[in-house]
Amino acid sequence: MPVDFLTPEQENRYGRFSDKPSVEQLSRYFLLDDTDLKRVTQCRGDNNRLGFAVQLGTVRFLGTFLVDPTDIPTNVLDFVRTQLGLSTPSSWVGYAHSKAHWEHVAQIQRYYGYRTLNDLGESFRLTRWLYTRAWLSADRPSVLFDLATTRLVARKVLLPGVTTLARLVASIRDRVSLRMWRLLSRLPNPEQQAQLESLLVVPAGARQSHLDRLRQAPSRISGPALVGALKRLVELRSLGVSHLSLDRVPANRLKTLARYAATTWAAKIARMPTERRIATLMSFAQSMEVAAVDDALDLFDLLVTDITKRATLDGKHERFRTLRDLDEAALELQEVCKVILDVSCNDAELRGRIFEQVPRERLLRAVLRVAAIARPSDD
Repeated sequence: MPVDFLTPEQENRYGRFSDKPSVEQLSRYFLLDDTDLKRVTQCRGDNNRLGFAVQLGTVRFLGTFLVDPTDIPTNVLDFVRTQLGLSTPSSWVGYAHSKAHWEHVAQIQRYYGYRTLNDLGESFRLTRWLYTRAWLSADRPSVLFDLATTRLVARKVLLPGVTTLARLVASIRDRVSLRMWRLLSRLPNPEQQAQLESLLVVPAGARQSHLDRLRQAPSRISGPALVGALKRLVELRSLGVSHLSLDRVPANRLKTLARYAATTWAAKIARMPTERRIATLMSFAQSMEVAAVDDALDLFDLLVTDITKRATLDGKHERFRTLRDLDEAALELQEVCKVILDVSCNDAELRGRIFEQVPRERLLRAVLRVAAIARPSDD
């Protein structure tokens, strides 16, 4: 149960001022209403009034009380004392060591309904909320930690120690993962489990396992590549787990587990406990089958598009090649037309003059060439 998932920034800002609050935050958490001012004025002395008001705003903003309530940004102190019409008392720094400091903590908890995580029901509510969130969302532990902190502040539950909350988040994520692995590992029968386990085997003479080979998508657009994509799909379906329903596990968690399986070394998966190993291979097999279908369809579409494009280009090239033949035939027919249009040539001499200008064989070839180019479908 690792708990070192928190970043240094998260640890530094947990339950303390990491920066000066913005104007909006000051107005939301440190603005005193009539009820607040009434309770503040019940305190004796400017030092205690300022201390009570500062601690009230602090617990609203941070969700906890500071060990040293005077360790606050200057804009917070100025905002609070301006509302109270006070200057900073000379004895302000000694407020942290006064008896009133702890009396005010108890009073604020009592007046404003702040509870601790040990209060009846609060620990259970947080645990239940975290468990539901972790089961449905597959959030990272650092995200769950921040969400839990926000929820505690909103529900007026004083923040526990940073390690306490981190351990709670880590333990709940472990419980959720164990539940998911148990559900998934119980779906395949022994024969199907053996098929899944075979994915981790490296065949004799090969350099990679079946798992490593199956998660490699086609990288070329060709007929052999399409055949390979279809064989990959057939091999995934032969595992016999396609029909098993995974509806009991949230889609987000399945997607996260499948993504992990698709990027992790087969040897690392092989060293996992049985339930986790079978669950990981189950999610991989079903998600990779869907991906294999998409890859095969995409490759087929690209291949057909490529074939069509090549056919179009070949047609254009053939058309350009026949233009020269068409030009030659047109020139020979032009010579014939000149003879026909010559008014000095009578009809009796016309055929002789035509064949004299363009021999009969050449004229026949020209006519056939034009006909073939103009009407290629008649071939």
